Amino acid sequence: MILVPVKNLSGAKQRLATLFDQPARTELAQAMLFDVLKTLGTWKDCPEVGIVTSDPFALHLAEQFHFSVILDNANRSETDAIEMATRFCEARGVDSTLVIPGDIPLIQTWELEKIVQSAPAQGAVLVRAADGRGTNAIWRRPAGLFPARFGNDSFEPHHAAAQATGKPCMVLSLPGIALDVDTPSDLRALAAASGETRAQRLVRQWQLTDLPVAAYE
Repeated sequence: MILVPVKNLSGAKQRLATLFDQPARTELAQAMLFDVLKTLGTWKDCPEVGIVTSDPFALHLAEQFHFSVILDNANRSETDAIEMATRFCEARGVDSTLVIPGDIPLIQTWELEKIVQSAPAQGAVLVRAADGRGTNAIWRRPAGLFPARFGNDSFEPHHAAAQATGKPCMVLSLPGIALDVDTPSDLRALAAASGETRAQRLVRQWQLTDLPVAAYE
């Protein structure tokens, strides 16, 4: 099962707060989530998708794309959401989970195929974020093989936790999945990348070249 945690988007992307107001940041988060779910929706071999959320926009998209909802009324963090959703999957007898965030708008179906093809019979697949510090995809079999703990420096803890299980752990570099959008530099990379996703069209309308150089540092 694919799990996509979505905190309430009304307060999304606080790291961009000094440059863009909340309505703009929410619009960006909504556009990126749409792009992620659209890619999942076009993946021919896509397993069941569970949107872990209580956000109204995310709930609407789940209905639009005919995805399941795992209701997260607590809305505390991605970590808590995935822990709850993993327990839900285990209770249903789901044997594997693939956790991906809702802010990787350049995700491609071939990358998802690569994860599945690389997956061991039991073990893990991890995809690094572009900065090398974060984790932008976690595949686990069994579903709760180790806890997912998200944050700015989550990759090394995830890698260590996966290795500690004694099961194989594959680490992949996938460019579309790697680009999550949290900083002005990420926005610039998103705008410059090839493609015409909803998020790309949005940020290309913004005057990113007018931002001070310090904003990208």
